[in-house]
Amino acid sequence: MSQHQQHQQHQDPQGQQHQGRQGRHGQGPQGLPARTLARTTALVTGASRGIGRAIAQRLAAQGALVVVHYGTDGPAAQETVDSIVEAGGRAFAVGAELDTVDGVEQLADAVRSGLRAHTGEEFLDILVNNAAVTGHLPYAETTPDLFDRLFAVNVRAPFFLAQRLLPALRDGGRIITIGSAVTRIALGDELAYTMTKGAMEAYTRTLANEAGARRITVNLVAPGPTETDRTRAFFRSSPQMEAMMLQGQALPWIGQPADIADPVAFLASEDARWITGHVLDASGGTYLGPKL
Repeated sequence: MSQHQQHQQHQDPQGQQHQGRQGRHGQGPQGLPARTLARTTALVTGASRGIGRAIAQRLAAQGALVVVHYGTDGPAAQETVDSIVEAGGRAFAVGAELDTVDGVEQLADAVRSGLRAHTGEEFLDILVNNAAVTGHLPYAETTPDLFDRLFAVNVRAPFFLAQRLLPALRDGGRIITIGSAVTRIALGDELAYTMTKGAMEAYTRTLANEAGARRITVNLVAPGPTETDRTRAFFRSSPQMEAMMLQGQALPWIGQPADIADPVAFLASEDARWITGHVLDASGGTYLGPKL
């Protein structure tokens, strides 16, 4: 049996045969779709809070065993795990800083060993590259150190993390990156950050072509302004600020983490098996044009 066939067909610890990602359907929690990700495993980077936490919770609600990655905030990551377990899901946390090559290696090793401890095997079905750092500075004030850190975390880390984990990713797996609508909006004080997200769009299309032979899909979700615990004070600082944010969007509410987690869950599902190399705009129609 080839290595790829071994990824597609294997035995779980109880001896029940898995058949890739097909036929994994069951009853889901009330108000959510059926547990279409039952008996799958997922890694969500940067899942201690915000969008990453919402993605981890959403995938777990549909049945996935979720590896909750964090950089430095272990207690927040444990809160994510606890919220998943309390809701009847399965999750565990792993920590690693992604601004160094060693940190990426550490994360890949921790994911494989953690999966082995929880499932008896090292197989991964879904990789969500969510962790990223931002840099809100004018072009003239962007330093080489900030530029290097942005590219280290936002580009180099997901590039080499996927490279390290591809041998463990089952045939028919999913790689989903969280990008940003800034690649089409062109905000002047986010030039270096925008460049990193543009690089990940090119990465998505090219890796999709590379991984397609194994039926692995590679897609990117591009949020617009999203309210999290870190951005809430800014977005809600005044009625005028909130009105200004809404004026720039087609849809009349400020984006929430769940508004990003839901399309990620769709791309992770079997329903999205024929979608790859795609950038899915999940910005609520941010800056589509002037409102007349």
